[in-house]
Order: sequence, then structure tokens, then C-alpha cells
Amino acid sequence: MTVSHVQLMLDGQPMRVEAGVSVAAALRRASDGSTRLSVTGQARAPLCGMGVCQECRVDVDGRRVLACQTLCREGMRVTTGLHAPRQPAPPDR
Repeated sequence: MTVSHVQLMLDGQPMRVEAGVSVAAALRRASDGSTRLSVTGQARAPLCGMGVCQECRVDVDGRRVLACQTLCREGMRVTTGLHAPRQPAPPDR
């Protein structure tokens, strides 16, 4: 059986994955699966895998989507929040 693949860009880097996998699965294969940083700078990754926790938010072709609910497709551009400038954390109260 032949497995088909798609080429996409993940944070500006080319990536080849099996067709039909979710963006969250592709992120996990490429790295630790993190999609964003918390306000304190800690990496955050998908938790529930069904779109409830919202931890897997990424930009795909300029649109905010849930990585666990989005299938990889040829030529898509995925941008995580890992390289975005952060606002300073609020002071402890």
C-alpha cells in the first residue's frame, strides 16, 4: 500500500507529513507538539485532542484554527505562537 504525503510549512520550515493527519499530530512529530507560550513563557501543547481545551490554537494560512481539528493539506502554512513576541507577565498580586 502506498502512503501519500503532503508538503506544508511549519513556522517557516518545510515539512512532509502523511496525508490525512491533523496539524496537531504533525506538530507532535516535528517537535514536542507545543503550539504557543503561556504568559509566563512556558510551552503549551494540545491537551484534549477534540477541540475543547483550545490549547492547540495555531494560524493556518492566516486564519486562527484548532490544530487538533484541522487536517494537513498540500501547501498550507502553519504558524504557532512559539515565536511571537510576548507581553510581560502581569505582576503577582
